[in-house]
Amino acid sequence: MIYSVTGKLVHTEAELAVVECGGVGYACKTTLSTLQKIAGDENVTLLTHMSVREDAVELFGFADSEELRAFKLLTSVSGVGPKAGLSILSAMNPQQFALAVATSDSKAFTHVKGIGKKTAERICLELKDKVAGETISVRGQAAVQIPSMGGNISEAITALEVLGYSAAEVTGVISKLDPELPVEELIKKALIGLAKF
Repeated sequence: MIYSVTGKLVHTEAELAVVECGGVGYACKTTLSTLQKIAGDENVTLLTHMSVREDAVELFGFADSEELRAFKLLTSVSGVGPKAGLSILSAMNPQQFALAVATSDSKAFTHVKGIGKKTAERICLELKDKVAGETISVRGQAAVQIPSMGGNISEAITALEVLGYSAAEVTGVISKLDPELPVEELIKKALIGLAKF
């Protein structure tokens, strides 16, 4: 298994980066966000995932471990292949992906080309428990603790969604609050936090 490739970036195109290591060019299928992060760099390191199928052996490369982990989670969902995983992570960063799953925001996935309503719902259903309690960080942004959806937190998020806030906005604010607070207090503090944005 190839864990990572480090070398000279010799070629890029849509969803592909070629890294030359020891005279061998490794074609790594990748996301638009990784291509943006490595653009202009002469030497790069990509964390990789190798997919071996009956008809193909493919190498996927990512600029950071959060994106690689999100890709592995996505491709573990039945009906979501590597191509769909790349499309989703080209449309949203790992933090947005984790928030969408944690809050069951399946609509966030249906905006991605090739992802229908049933697939989006399956992603949320199969991955919700896997991302609950995770700490997701993205380059240039603070780490966000994804809350386990239960009791008061879940009720507060639902109430704030009724008021017109998106699940991703609400979760970003509520994740910083004490989950033991009463629902009314969570809503009040979340509204103050949302008003600051």
